[in-house]
Amino acid sequence: MSAVATALETDVKRSFNEVWLITIGHALTHWYPATFYVLAPVIGLELGLSYTQIASITAAQAFAGALSNIPGGMVVDSIGRKGLLMALSLAWIGFPYMIMAVTHAYWMLLACAVLIGVGNTIWHPTAIPTLANRFPDRKGLVVSIHGMGGNIGDAVAPFLAGVLLSGFVLGGVAFNFNFTWRQVMIFNVVPGIVMSAAIFWMLGKLQMDGKAKGPDKGIGFKGVLKGFGGLLKNRTMMLLAISSSFRSMTQGSLMVFVPLYLANAMGYSSWAIGAAMMGLQLAGFIAAPVAGAMSDRVGPRSIMMSSMAMTAVVIAMMIFTGGTPFFVFFVAVLGFFLFAIRAVLQAWTLDATPRGMGGSAIGLLFGFQAVGNSIGLMICGKLADNFGLLSTFYFMAGTIVLANMFVFVIGKPDDQSA
Repeated sequence: MSAVATALETDVKRSFNEVWLITIGHALTHWYPATFYVLAPVIGLELGLSYTQIASITAAQAFAGALSNIPGGMVVDSIGRKGLLMALSLAWIGFPYMIMAVTHAYWMLLACAVLIGVGNTIWHPTAIPTLANRFPDRKGLVVSIHGMGGNIGDAVAPFLAGVLLSGFVLGGVAFNFNFTWRQVMIFNVVPGIVMSAAIFWMLGKLQMDGKAKGPDKGIGFKGVLKGFGGLLKNRTMMLLAISSSFRSMTQGSLMVFVPLYLANAMGYSSWAIGAAMMGLQLAGFIAAPVAGAMSDRVGPRSIMMSSMAMTAVVIAMMIFTGGTPFFVFFVAVLGFFLFAIRAVLQAWTLDATPRGMGGSAIGLLFGFQAVGNSIGLMICGKLADNFGLLSTFYFMAGTIVLANMFVFVIGKPDDQSA
C-alpha cells in the first residue's frame, strides 16, 4: 500500500512540474506580442503610420490565427505528439520579430505579423487540453495557472521594453538607456532564444510524445473529422465561442489602444506606459487563480457574467476619467476583471467538449477570438483616426456587454471531459 501511495505522490508531483513547465512556455508565447504593444507608438511615429495601420499589424496576426487555429487544433488531436508541437510553437514565434527589427516597410511588418499569428496557433490547443486531461477535477485551477504564465509575460515584457526605450530613476540616480525600438526588439529575442532552448530540452522529458497513451494520444484524422461536426452542433460550445469573439474585441483593442492613448493623448513616457501595462497584467495575475478555483466550486457561468459586467463598468469609468491619473488607476482595476475569466472560459469550453477533441475545441474557440480581435482592431483604428482615441473605449464597453449577453443564454455546462 505504501508503494502505491508513493507512486501516486510521485505522479502528482511530476504532473505539477509539468504544469509549471508548460506555464513558463506560455509566458514566452506572450512575451513578444506584449513588447510590441509598448513599441507600437514609437514604430508608428518613426514610420509615419496612422492608427488604422498600427492596429492592422496586430489585426494581421489575429487574422492569421483565425485561419490557422481550427486546423491547428485538429492537427493536435490527430497526431497527439504534444511535446513536439509545443516545442515547435515556441521556436516559431520569435524569429519574425527579429525581421521586424530591421525592416522599414509597412508591408513587411504585416507579413511578419502573419507568421507570428500562424506560429502561435499550435500552443493553446496543445497546452490547455493537456493540463485539463491531467487534472479533470481541477480544470479551472490548472488552466488558470497556465493563464498566469501569459500574464507574467504580458506584465514583465512591456515594462522592460519601456525602461530600455527611455530609462528610470532609482534612489535619485537616473539610469538612461534610450535604446531605439529596433534595438529593443533584438534584445527581446535573446531571452526567448534561451527559454526556447530550455523548453525544447525539458519538454522532451514529458510523457507527451508518440508513446503517450489515453488522452495524450491522438485519435487520428478520421476521428477528428467525425468529432468536429459534433462541436459545430454543440450549442454551449458555439455560444461560448461567439461570446469569446466579442470579449476578444474588447481585450485585443485595449492592449493596443491603451498604450496609444497614454502616449499620444496623455504624453506618458515609454517606461510609464510599460508600468501601466504591467499593472494591468499583474491584476489579472492575481485574479486568474482566484476565479479558476471559484469556477471549480460554483460553476463558470456566474464567474464570467459578474466579471464581464464589472469590466464594462470599469471601461465606463476609464472614459469618464480620461486624461487624468485616475485613468491609469482604472487600467489596473480593469485587468483584475478582464483577465479573471480567460481561463474560466477555456475550462468551460473543455467541459462542453467530448473526450479526445480538446485541441479542436480550443482551436475553434481561439479561431473565433482571433476573428473578433482582428475585426475589433480595425474598427477601433478607424474610430481613432476619425473621432479620436477616446472613442475606441466606447466601442470596447459595448463589445464586452454583448459578450455577456451570449453567456446569459447558456445553460449549465455538460459534465464532459476533454
